[in-house]
Amino acid sequence: MESLDRREWLLTNGLGSFACGTVCDARTRTYHGWLIAALNPPSERTLLLSHLEATLEIGGKTWELGTNFWSGGKVAPLGYRLLRSFSIEPIPTWVWREENWQLTRQIEMPHNFPKIGEELLPNQFEQRTLIEYVYQGKETAILRLKPLIADRNFHHQQTATAELRFSQKLNGNLVLFQAINQDWQGTPWQLTWSKGTYQIVGYWYWNYYYPEEKLRGLGDREDLWCPGELTVTLQPGDRLTLEAKLGWSEEQESRGAGEMGRWVRLGKMGQNNPTTSSTPPTPLPPHPSTSSFQSPIPNQLLRAADQFIVYRNSISGPTVIAGYPWFNDWGRDTLIALPGLALTTGQFEIAKGLLETFGSYCKYGLIPNTFPDQGNEPFYNSIDASLWWIETLGLYLEATEDWDFLVTQYLVFRQIYKAFSTGTMFNIHIDATDGLLTWDAPNVAITWMDVVISGKPITPRCGKPVEINALWYSALCWATKWAEKLSTNPSAKVEQLHSQRDRYFQQAEQVKKSLQKYWNPNQQYFYDTISPNDQPDPKIRPNAVLALSLHHCGFPPEQARQVLQIAKDKLLTPYGLRSLAPDDPDYIGSYTGDSIHRDSAYHQGTVWSWLIGCFINAWQRFYEHEPLPFDWQPMLDHFQNQACLGSVSEIFDGDPPHTPQGAFAQAWSVAEILRYFPH
Repeated sequence: MESLDRREWLLTNGLGSFACGTVCDARTRTYHGWLIAALNPPSERTLLLSHLEATLEIGGKTWELGTNFWSGGKVAPLGYRLLRSFSIEPIPTWVWREENWQLTRQIEMPHNFPKIGEELLPNQFEQRTLIEYVYQGKETAILRLKPLIADRNFHHQQTATAELRFSQKLNGNLVLFQAINQDWQGTPWQLTWSKGTYQIVGYWYWNYYYPEEKLRGLGDREDLWCPGELTVTLQPGDRLTLEAKLGWSEEQESRGAGEMGRWVRLGKMGQNNPTTSSTPPTPLPPHPSTSSFQSPIPNQLLRAADQFIVYRNSISGPTVIAGYPWFNDWGRDTLIALPGLALTTGQFEIAKGLLETFGSYCKYGLIPNTFPDQGNEPFYNSIDASLWWIETLGLYLEATEDWDFLVTQYLVFRQIYKAFSTGTMFNIHIDATDGLLTWDAPNVAITWMDVVISGKPITPRCGKPVEINALWYSALCWATKWAEKLSTNPSAKVEQLHSQRDRYFQQAEQVKKSLQKYWNPNQQYFYDTISPNDQPDPKIRPNAVLALSLHHCGFPPEQARQVLQIAKDKLLTPYGLRSLAPDDPDYIGSYTGDSIHRDSAYHQGTVWSWLIGCFINAWQRFYEHEPLPFDWQPMLDHFQNQACLGSVSEIFDGDPPHTPQGAFAQAWSVAEILRYFPH
């Protein structure tokens, strides 16, 4: 490899733990590491194993295989120059090679998703990373591996201090680690290997440099501890397997290394392994991409989607990580992503579990936007999570006809309906004059455009946001259908349900009429928000397209077509929709700089990839006989060959060339592409 390829890879385990890094094998982020374990799934994610620093010795000559960035801009060693190929299929695989030898490394993180409703103790979560090396050559080789370890929150960096030390206990082919400081004892974990001799050492590597964090205006230095060195003699064809595992296990201490090696060969790591065949290693993907349409895309999207569905211990049920590497689970994101992640893929039990769990936490008529860990209250800081819950429940019921589930969840809907009707947090209520939902609370942002800087919302959107009332209209339409459906049950209170049905229908008709307040004839587009003092906001934003994409649409076709034409001309990019039209004076076309600069641009022009699903759905509804004005190829090239290989970035710059930004793997981005990609 002639250049430092900083594209990324990702592995997850269904519990919130993950491993990620770069193609060139250098760590460029605080979030890169081979075992970032969710101590209380999916939370308390903690970096334990950063990586293994490797050198290979053959015939008296030594090759350093690692690549690291150091403070001051130095890159050393230069192992990437020996790297001949990388592939993420079937799992991340690197091949280093010279004329007379080849060393292949694969990394896997076994999946461990409990049954829905099963509550596990922390010591029952098996969280581990497997690493395997395969040597091919003409002579005996010596492989030396130095683990670089830490014990810190995945958002932070570790700094060497006199108080921080790491205890280790060596027992045959296993070593137990635990960080110890003055005020705390760290997380116990273990490293096991199939062959070789481990020697305890113990010293710091200072000043690893993370260039991606520098670009984000964040801390970019880290110190990592090297506890020892594993020396392994390899004959041609030999393989070495290591396992980094959370916790200390007597069973693991007694388990033979051969058994672990057999698990690897029988498991995913042994499938389609390029190092076990006579075919050449898979070449590096083109960069920049020039690939043509690839038929494996649907299966690759399915694998990408699975990375986001995880188990939350505090609710004993499924949830969705909003994005890697730094997001946790969010209510709004989960509900928007659920149709693509679970309904499109036929994982109806996952969808049902998510809906049931979120519904059980309904309070004040609001669905939580975030779930905390045990003993703490959820955060109810979203006006639309409840509306997305209703919309997604409707889509689930349409897909499954699980009307027994509707019986229980209708009670949750009634909570939401009553709270919105009488008023709830953030002064959310129905305006009696027009039937529209409105809200007014200072210094908060409770729609999906939710950035707040120094206590001031960047896009406050108080009053009546267009997509909120489009969701409200769709919710009333769903409720009309549900009340009618429930009234056919033998034990139903028919008169009461018919009364509710009629009330929902009348309200839906009133809301549909009032939605015309959003029409701006001068721009032939919808106003984005109508303020509490009835002043409309004419900014061209994608919320108008979102409003047209819901299952029940309250806008006439002629207006919808004009909106879509404006959105096509001003918002549509190959990677999603801009959050603000480029001709707006508040438009910011580049998502760069420190957190304040980035947050200021987040919803002021930045492209959001999940919105491409809204555009496609709306276009196919209102232009059903016209081709989609959207070329899939740039997005597919991004998915396969840019940013995080095999996933989709959260956002992109509004200005060309639309550089990927934000989280490198985002749930609703993958979900919406999976939902609408032509299979």
